[in-house]
Amino acid sequence: MIFTLSENLKEIEEFELNQYTNGNVFLTDTEHCEEYMHLAEMEYEGEIRLSEVGFTRIESQQECLYGSLFIPKLSDILGPRYKIIFFVNGENVVLIDDTNFSYRLIQRIKKRKNLSDMTKERFLCFFLTQFMRRDQQVLTRYERKLMQMEEDLAEGNIEDFQEQLMPIRRELLTLRTYYDEVMDMGKELEENENYFFPHDQVKYLGTIPDRADRLMSKTSHIINYAQLVRDAYQSEMDKKQNSSMGVLTVVSAIFMPLNLITGWFGMNFVNMPGLENGYPFIIGLCVAVVVFMIILFKKKKLL
Repeated sequence: MIFTLSENLKEIEEFELNQYTNGNVFLTDTEHCEEYMHLAEMEYEGEIRLSEVGFTRIESQQECLYGSLFIPKLSDILGPRYKIIFFVNGENVVLIDDTNFSYRLIQRIKKRKNLSDMTKERFLCFFLTQFMRRDQQVLTRYERKLMQMEEDLAEGNIEDFQEQLMPIRRELLTLRTYYDEVMDMGKELEENENYFFPHDQVKYLGTIPDRADRLMSKTSHIINYAQLVRDAYQSEMDKKQNSSMGVLTVVSAIFMPLNLITGWFGMNFVNMPGLENGYPFIIGLCVAVVVFMIILFKKKKLL
């Protein structure tokens, strides 16, 4: 396999060429993509624009397969993403990337795999799974974070709980959608509709949807766990609200008979009993009512 680096990327580091007869991999950018598409003997009917990449997907053309990768950055999942376009035909692979992300992925693959005896199918497998290599660790960190939040909730530490949980849920939902797209792309590659891949090499492509499926299942599990943690938080908030409402109910119940008494004796009818020298009696009656209500609520365990 021959790896060819576009002129603009050679400034990064001298690219080692590994020769093999089963195809070539061309790495370039949008400015030089037409030149390398011509070298790879590929034709694409549309216009190649990395700025318009918004999904991870693949589509079949008559002369080649066209794929786009819209990869979240693990350090900022909700932020800007890596964008890559790739083309595949019976012999060659063309990668188009305006950053050095693809170059770094290939360098990682070179450290772990022997590229001299690699087919384009194995290369696609390693390349498309390389950027998911650390995702399992990231998902595990999300799970541990939610477990810590659940423990804090059990201890009554709920300050800024919603502010912590909402970004986690959004990031997990973003990752789940991304893994779903990768899984669909891998399945379409595995179907080999245009027979660009030899039958005995298609098995390598099956690794892509398998890994994406495992990651999506893990993400869905963590999302469900996050929902349980959120429900526990809501239950705790409901308890606090019910406790506050209970206190208000008790206070209202205590003052209702007092309002009745003061309202009754505040009418000042001429023939009202206790109108003269009745102030101490009213005070004593009010105190007795308050004591009685407190004793009653304590027996009912409302205080």
